[in-house]
Amino acid sequence: MEKIKVQIGWSENNYSACTDDYERLGGLVVATGKTFDDIKKAFLSALKFHIQGCIADGDALPKWLQSGNYELEYQFSAAALLHRLDGIVTRSAIARATGINQKQISHYASGYRKPRPAQRKRIVNGIHHISNELASVV
Repeated sequence: MEKIKVQIGWSENNYSACTDDYERLGGLVVATGKTFDDIKKAFLSALKFHIQGCIADGDALPKWLQSGNYELEYQFSAAALLHRLDGIVTRSAIARATGINQKQISHYASGYRKPRPAQRKRIVNGIHHISNELASVV
C-alpha cells in the first residue's frame, strides 16, 4: 500500500491540507476545514475528485492510485499541531514539558514564528511525554 503524505497547516481559523507529490498524483491536491475531522474529509474528497477528473481526462495515473490502494499520512506543522491539542492540553503544560517559553509556544501556534526542526521535535517529544504521563495513570 502506498502512502500519500499530507501536510496539515494552520492559517487564521482553518486547517489547510495539501500534498505536493505532483509527480505521483498528477497534480496538486488541497483542501481547508475548520476542524481536523473536517480537513480529513475535505482532503479525501478533493483527492477522489482529482483522481476521477484525471481518469476522465485520460491522464496517466499509477494503478495503486486509481484503485484506492493508498493511505494518507498526516504531517502537522507546529501551528496545526498546537491547535489540534487546544482543549486537550494547555500551552503552559506544553511549555513545561518542552522547556520552551510559553510565549514562544504561542508564537508558534499563531504562525507568527515558525520553529526550527529541532524546536518542532522538542514540541513533539514534549507532547509524547505528556501523553505517556497521562497513560500511566491507573
